[in-house]
Formats: sequence, structure tokens, C-alpha cells
Amino acid sequence: MENMRLHSSTDRQPNDAAPASEAAAPAATTELLLAMYRLMLLIRTTEERLAKVQASGALPGPVHLSVGQEAVAAGVCVHLTDRDWITSNHRGHGHFLAKSGDLPRMIAEVFGRATGVCGGKGGSMHVADVSKGILGANGIVGGGIGLGTGAAWAEQLRGDGNVAVVFFGDGAANQGVMFEALNIAALWKLPLILVCENNGFSEFSPSATVTAGEIWRRAEPFGVPGLAVDGNDVVAVWRAAGTAIARARAGAGSTLIEARTYRLRGHVEAEMTFLSKAYREDAEIEARRAHEPLMQARRKLEQAGITAATFAGIEAEVLAQVDDAFKFAEESPWPAVESAYTHMFS
Repeated sequence: MENMRLHSSTDRQPNDAAPASEAAAPAATTELLLAMYRLMLLIRTTEERLAKVQASGALPGPVHLSVGQEAVAAGVCVHLTDRDWITSNHRGHGHFLAKSGDLPRMIAEVFGRATGVCGGKGGSMHVADVSKGILGANGIVGGGIGLGTGAAWAEQLRGDGNVAVVFFGDGAANQGVMFEALNIAALWKLPLILVCENNGFSEFSPSATVTAGEIWRRAEPFGVPGLAVDGNDVVAVWRAAGTAIARARAGAGSTLIEARTYRLRGHVEAEMTFLSKAYREDAEIEARRAHEPLMQARRKLEQAGITAATFAGIEAEVLAQVDDAFKFAEESPWPAVESAYTHMFS
């Protein structure tokens, strides 16, 4: 694992880290990269549509988007099956879709409709589908870490070689539950992969102002492997996740991955309606666009010979898929009033 580490200063922006060493690292085929590109495009197109719909006032609640962070979800979840588990955070649409979650039912859930994957009761921040191994997004900062640790313990007891992956942000890395999870995971060699999406901000505060040191190093005192990776390079994420997941499946224990990325949209949509001033400059966001996941992946694919016509075909397919999903959600019924008591009492 040492050859994959990125040693960087604490004040370095997430995308500025040098690329991890590719020595002895597996190569991603063009077919695989194209599949991950398509998945990232699906997440991006879905969330950009959600941003427009939210701005129109058609959604019953707020949405937190992962635009710019798609490589983390895609690069990790491509290794997983329905028998593996993930937990997520309030920014969980991408994780849900990357884990093969149903797009129309997810959108219906965000709309609060009866056809939603949680019957319209979870909304944007709590999409879940246990049948797909998606234990759920979570509105509590760090809330998924304990759930994922429990899922990893359950899989260790079953002994089937399945794993649990926890996605959380840099803000959640400061919660005590992460250290408790690392402690138990180290003692019991749990098949747990902790994936911190360090997007540079804890809500509206630059990470450097609220987070000391480097997050990946927090695994070191527990004897758990830790590494940092360019979270905007889907191939780099895929390699790091593949090593960690294979290690966990083999019974060798947990890994902490710090995926350094950047969110191109705000902490929450419509945030400027309640903030007194912007917390970052537009120029910073535009500069980061040059290194965002879709552009990086597309450049690699173009170098591999993928044509503009192929990209156009994928874009048309994804757009049609998203159109159908939103149409399904908008035409779905609201939950019946009496359903408010379902799942509440026994």
C-alpha cells in the first residue's frame, strides 16, 4: 500500500496532490473506463437536473449535490456487488446510483412520492435500498460510519467474503465515531473500507480551518493502512479501492482512503438565499473545472481512440434515461395520508 500514498502538506488543496505511483498497479481497460465514464455522466446529468428542479420550487426539501465528486462513487462501487454494503452521507445520490440503485425510484423519493425507494419518507438525504446493499444516505454527519462498521462485522461473522464501504466527508472525519470504528476494525480485522471524500469544505468552512493534519494518516495509530488519492481521477480511485476491497475480502482487514476531490456546486442548493456572503470565489471554482472527473476521464478515452460520435451516443442515452426517471417521478402519486403510520408502530 505504501507505493500508493500521497505525502502532502496540510494546507494543500485536494486536487493539488501529485498522482499516486502506478508501479505494479493494474491497468483499467478502455471498456471499463468507458463504463465508469457513463456512470459518472449519469450521476452528473441527474444532479444537474435536480438543481434545476429544486430552483423551480418543485421539490419538497433541500438537495446536496456531488457535482464534481463523481469519480469517488464510480471508482469504488464498480468493485462491489449487491451482496456488499455501502453507507453514505447527506450527499448520497451518486453513491446510490453507483451501487446500481434504481434511478426512477430515487428521483421519486427526492420528490417525496409513493413510488420512491423509501415510499417518499426518506427524501434526498435518506435514499436507501437494502436489496441492493445500500444501507442509506444519512443526514447525521458521520452517521453512516457506525452503520457500516456493523455491516462489516455481520459480514465477517457470515464469512462469505463480502465487504462494507462507508462514504463520508472531511467534516465527518472529525467525528469521534470514526476513531471508534477504526479501533474496532483494527482489533477485529473487519472487512471495512472507510472512504473519506475530502472536497475541501466542511459546509461553508475551508477544511484547513477546521481539520488538523492529513485525514489518511488517522489510520496509522491503529495499524490500519491509509492512503490519499486523487479523487477526481476515476482510474486512481478504482485502483486504490480495488486494492483495499481485495484486501478486505481476503480477511486482511480495513483500509482508510482519503479521496481528494472538489465540489463544483454549493454545500446545499439555494445556499445563497441564507448566506450573508460567498465563502469561495467564482474564479476558484472555474479553475477547478479543468481537473473535474468527467473531463479527466474523457481525455483518457480520447487518447484511447474513443470518438466524438461515441460520446454523443452515450450522452443521448443518459439524457433519455434521466428524462424518463423525472417523468416517472413527476407523474407518481403522493403517499396516502394513512401511510404516515406505516413503519412507525408494531
